Amino acid sequence: MTTNSAARPARRSDRSRQAILTAALELLDEVGYHKLTIEAIAARAGAGKQTIYRWWPSKIAVVTDAFRHSLGGEPAVAPLPDTGDLRADMREVLHAIVAELHDPRYEMPARAMIAESQHDPELNAQITELMLRPALDASAARIRVAQRAGRLRDDVDAETVAELLYGPLHYRWLNRTGTLDREYADTVLSAVLDGLAVGD
Repeated sequence: MTTNSAARPARRSDRSRQAILTAALELLDEVGYHKLTIEAIAARAGAGKQTIYRWWPSKIAVVTDAFRHSLGGEPAVAPLPDTGDLRADMREVLHAIVAELHDPRYEMPARAMIAESQHDPELNAQITELMLRPALDASAARIRVAQRAGRLRDDVDAETVAELLYGPLHYRWLNRTGTLDREYADTVLSAVLDGLAVGD
């Protein structure tokens, strides 16, 4: 009896949390970040404002958590494998990013957040940490290894190289300037790594 009684509030808490995160994403898509309010999220979710503030300190915290939740708890960027083959590993990651950028669970909230972040430095910083920084840091670290091993030129900053790999994909996705597919990702990868390769 005691175990069941303890489990019921936990289940209610999980349902309430799920409803809040779902409401946040729905409203983000409908009204945009700046018009989104904690009051509106609470009303849509059928929860109290204090319930929301008990779990999240701010609107940004709710939205970024909802974004993570929309991906099923997966990271917002593909993890970087480490097989020892930089080209093969980066190809796998770039292909995964292409798939993520076309995933409606990612695309709709990401576009809404990015649009609003142009006028909100705090939101912009959150997006950078959630969506960009992990992949850039991991890739730059791997690129430095290749530079130290003499496989890539070391006169170009490793983070700049990482941005050259990721930037064209996000630019094409954000501005819809052309087809974004695996073939395009392979073209970018070859252009960057071949251009920076150290000749024998």
